[in-house]
Amino acid sequence: MSKRITGVLTAIVTPFDGQGEFNPTALRAQIQRQMQYGNDIFCNGTNGEFFVLHTDEKVAVTETYVDEVAGKVPVVGHIDEISTRETIKLGKRIAALGVDAVSVITPYFIPLKQEELIAHYRAVADALTVPVFLYNIPARTGNTLTPETVRILADHPNIIGIKDSAGSYESLNGFLQAAKDMPNFNVLNGPDSLIHQGFVEGYSACISGLANVAPEPISQIWHRFHAGDIDGSRQAQEQVSELRKTLYAIAFSPAAVKKTLTLMGHDVGVSRYPIQFSEQDEAAIRRIVSAFA
Repeated sequence: MSKRITGVLTAIVTPFDGQGEFNPTALRAQIQRQMQYGNDIFCNGTNGEFFVLHTDEKVAVTETYVDEVAGKVPVVGHIDEISTRETIKLGKRIAALGVDAVSVITPYFIPLKQEELIAHYRAVADALTVPVFLYNIPARTGNTLTPETVRILADHPNIIGIKDSAGSYESLNGFLQAAKDMPNFNVLNGPDSLIHQGFVEGYSACISGLANVAPEPISQIWHRFHAGDIDGSRQAQEQVSELRKTLYAIAFSPAAVKKTLTLMGHDVGVSRYPIQFSEQDEAAIRRIVSAFA
C-alpha cells in the first residue's frame, strides 16, 4: 500500500450465525455495502469483536475480506495479541493473506513502560513484511502510547502510522504534532465524534465503527471535505455525532452497533460477550436510527 492512506476505513462487524459461528456470507454482504459508499476496510478491530475470536477465526475473517475485496480497496488487518511472540506469529499469518497493512494494538492486562512498548513494536515491525500501524486505545488496554514514543517509532521504516482511539482531540493532536515533519506517517482518527475536526487538522484518515450503521453520512464527511465543501462535511459530522451520542447512551460498541444493524435488517447475529438489550432498548434504537435505515 502507499504510505499515505486517506478517507474512511470502516471497522466492520464480524457476523455470527444462529449458532454463534462466523458467518462469511453475511460478512461479504457487509463488505460490499461499505464499498458501495467508497469506504475502505479495517478488519478484526474492536467492532469486529477481535477479543472473542480464536486465532483460526481471525485468519478466516481476514481471508474473507481479502477475497471479497479482490484488491479494489485497501484492507488493514488488526493484530491483537499480548505477547510479542504471539503478535508476530499471528501477524505473519495475517500478512500472508494479502492485506495491505496491519494494525497492532498495545499489549494489554500487564502495564508496560514506554521503552518496553518501543521494543515490542520494533520487534513486530522488523518481523513483518507488511506496513504496521500502531493502535492506541488505553481505556481498553491499560497501556498508552505517548507522542514521544510514537515519534521514536515513526522513524522505523515499516511503521507508517497510528490509529488513536483514546477519545480526545488532545490525544490525536499530540500524535499529529509529534509526526508533523513526517509527511508519510499517518495519524488515523478513531473517535467518530472527531472525524471532521481530524480532517481539518490534517489527520489523513479515520477508522469508523459507526460507519457500519451510517456508511453514507460518514463517507460524506470525508468526500465533502476532500471536495472543498467544508460546511457540508461539518453538517455530515453533526448528524453522525448526534447518532453516536444517543446510540451509545443505550450501550457502547460493538454490541450497540451490531444490535442496530440487526434491527435495520442486516443478518449479522448477536455479540458473543454477555450483554443484553431490553425491549425498551430495542425500541429506542429503532427510533434513533430510523434516518439511517
